[in-house]
Amino acid sequence: MGVEVKLRLQDAAAHHQLTTILSPFLSVTVHQEVLFFDTPTNTLSSQLSVLSLRFLNKDAKCIVSIKSKPTLVDGVCRVEEDKEELDPCAARACVDDPVRLAKIESRILKRVKEEFGVGEEVGFVCLGGFENKKEVFDWKNLKLEVDETKYEFGTCYEIECESEDHDGVKKLLEEFLKENGICYSYSKMIKFAVLRSGKLP
Repeated sequence: MGVEVKLRLQDAAAHHQLTTILSPFLSVTVHQEVLFFDTPTNTLSSQLSVLSLRFLNKDAKCIVSIKSKPTLVDGVCRVEEDKEELDPCAARACVDDPVRLAKIESRILKRVKEEFGVGEEVGFVCLGGFENKKEVFDWKNLKLEVDETKYEFGTCYEIECESEDHDGVKKLLEEFLKENGICYSYSKMIKFAVLRSGKLP
């Protein structure tokens, strides 16, 4: 079970202000394309699960993941996640023809078949996705991820931090944002839910 603090930044100006302040602590910048898949009858989402392919830095790497039972309360997100690397070329072929997903050699997709009954005869469809720029900062012994997520209908900005001490981290981040006059709120929806809603929360 992953636990992550998720705070939404008000706008592009707040995002720029935060990343400028944190710039001395920048570790890496990752550009991602994230695409989601389900069956034509929503087998996975009806069971509070979602399958995704995440392409990093223009197909330099691809991660397939299954996330289940997410909860997001007061800026703290809990979700069960299992993931593994896939060959980017094979994964990109699955984007062009989602039916291929059921045939690919993958521990994750084997789980999806066994636990959800999604085999070749059922097939997958692509539900769309988003582009994301993730800047990772090593700050106060934490790994802060500042996201700029571009949907077809708008752009969302978030700061995320995975930690077992989520209450302590949330308090630390809130104090830091307030001290620097950076407007924020608690994230109310996970990215997949935002995508499905078709509008920014």
